[in-house]
Amino acid sequence: QVQFVESGGGLVQPGGSLRLSCAASGSGFNGYSMGWYQQTPGKQRDLVAAISSGERTIYADSVKGRFSISRDNGKSMLYLQMNSLKPEDTAVYFCNTYPQLNSWGQGTQVTVSS
Repeated sequence: QVQFVESGGGLVQPGGSLRLSCAASGSGFNGYSMGWYQQTPGKQRDLVAAISSGERTIYADSVKGRFSISRDNGKSMLYLQMNSLKPEDTAVYFCNTYPQLNSWGQGTQVTVSS
């Protein structure tokens, strides 16, 4: 089992940027594909971006060209750089393996509003 602690969310104006971080503890991080997921009230968690152990990346169409996922295997960290934020990006963001195999962390709230 791997545990995750997300951080870096906050309130930002449209067009602004945030960088989310995910600290993973437990064994095996380096070998997993990892993903960032977003959840809005009443909806399921949706994949936003994923990165393989070999650092190949995929993105949801809604964030292509604006978000960038990266990882630091030496530190067991996952990141999501979010640029040109839009109000519709408002959500709680979670990290987990891709596909999701572990329990969810507490997530980090991102609110995009003027």
